[in-house]
Amino acid sequence: MPSNDRAAQPAPPLPEPLGVAVADSHTHLDMQDSTVEEALAKAAAVGVTTVVQIGCSAERAEWAAEVAAAHPQVWAAVALHPNEAPRLALEEGPQALEDALAKIAELAALPQVRAVGETGLDYFRTGPEGVAVQQDSFRRHIALAKETDKALVIHDRDAHADVLRILREEGAPERTVFHCFSGDAAMAKECAERGYFLSFAGNVTFKNAQQLRDALAVTPPEQVLVETDAPFLTPVPYRGRPNAPYLVPVTLRAMAEVLGLDADVLAGHVAANTARAFGY
Repeated sequence: MPSNDRAAQPAPPLPEPLGVAVADSHTHLDMQDSTVEEALAKAAAVGVTTVVQIGCSAERAEWAAEVAAAHPQVWAAVALHPNEAPRLALEEGPQALEDALAKIAELAALPQVRAVGETGLDYFRTGPEGVAVQQDSFRRHIALAKETDKALVIHDRDAHADVLRILREEGAPERTVFHCFSGDAAMAKECAERGYFLSFAGNVTFKNAQQLRDALAVTPPEQVLVETDAPFLTPVPYRGRPNAPYLVPVTLRAMAEVLGLDADVLAGHVAANTARAFGY
């Protein structure tokens, strides 16, 4: 859930609408301080007409699938978060992890579920004792994405080399998305060469995030996505206040400046890229 400090701050105002409709490629409606209907209406008012709702546990994934079934403008992604897999294995036992993975596989087959994610590796919050479980879970999610012909959405925190290695060893799905890309320009070039999509969030606007802007600058516009990861990573000038899909235009306009593109031109790329990444 959002922190009390963030939730206590007033919601930012609606930005100027985009001239070309886009999608928020990664959000958590279940963690935001509004109803699904309110969040979708505010997003649509500024040109964000689709959101990819991420389910990070068996329970949240089931909720994501239910919301996507009820709202055509919501696409679901389901997985065990890299921190959830070792938590289950170490706190509840191997069978709990197996049961959760089975539920994710069941949900991934549904038509309103457009992706398997967010999966991947997170060495920041999970220590060495959870690495083996994380890596095995990641490999199994990769296999599931290929089996169901769904996009793979990757969470990569402090684990760049291992994420790229495992993708190479397993063979990445045809459509692979790095959510909230956190690497440098060299990694961005490598990911682009492999055909991956790179999704940038509000932290690309942070003063101390020049590395992310450098990474964005070398990413082909045909492989760029935009996201909020709401309620987290609210873009400048609203950092510290609650994030939501309607703030995508703020981040997209900042990205357009980095790429030297008109905002609507970038929005056109993002719309086409999102359709290719998550469509059929």
